[in-house]
Amino acid sequence: MKLSKPKNNTWIIAVIAGVLGILGTFISIPVVSEYSFWLVVIGFVLLALATYFKDL
Repeated sequence: MKLSKPKNNTWIIAVIAGVLGILGTFISIPVVSEYSFWLVVIGFVLLALATYFKDL
């Protein structure tokens, strides 16, 4: 299996989702706090898919 580095836009979106999820856990943000766990999961899954697929 050959892995590739994620594109910058994909990496930035994944990091933003992860950071929002972590912040939503510690700070009460109306919409974000409700889905904080899923935002972190989406960030990690997006990074994993971006390293697996070449053009993501």
